[in-house]
Amino acid sequence: MHEVHIFDRVYVLIPPANFSMVEDGLYRSGFPEPSNFGFLETLSLKSIIYLCTEPYPEEHLKFLESHNIRLYQFGIEGTKETIPEDVIYEALRILIDVRNYPILIHCKRGKHRTGCLVGCLRKLQNWCLPSVFEEYQRFAGAKARTNDMSFMEKYDVLRIRQSLYSLIYQYHGYGSNKRRLLDREDSMPTARINVS
Repeated sequence: MHEVHIFDRVYVLIPPANFSMVEDGLYRSGFPEPSNFGFLETLSLKSIIYLCTEPYPEEHLKFLESHNIRLYQFGIEGTKETIPEDVIYEALRILIDVRNYPILIHCKRGKHRTGCLVGCLRKLQNWCLPSVFEEYQRFAGAKARTNDMSFMEKYDVLRIRQSLYSLIYQYHGYGSNKRRLLDREDSMPTARINVS
């Protein structure tokens, strides 16, 4: 919990369960409750990646709309034995685009589905496998799943690397159309994107 003092009043900011910073501008957590909205405001989020099949609650959608936060929903069943590779690929495409930052990744508990997505991102960042597994296990605790770790081990990041190179080329191309991805300011309205 964090305390904020405004005009001699104390406001308590409560982060979502299992909250952590993955890296600058990228966060992970369990499903945020309305009591966490004040804390989320401090992150100045542009996007949320939601990794569950259930619809986002109306109260949460209103919060996102009022703060111009885009919701990207990638439906992954919580009890599935295998994680769909194409869904992870699409979620990683959102993560590699800096225009979506600051960004929060979450599922129900912030353990398995979130852990797999972060683990695949770490592989893309050339982390060694023991470090990927250590980070996953830190959040999953006693509920770490061998099938999740097997998925991360086998996940081929070549496809997403090619997508990344294409994105870099698009924004660092030649001639008068040369644009820098980091400098581009798009006025993208709040959108709810559901990927099945």
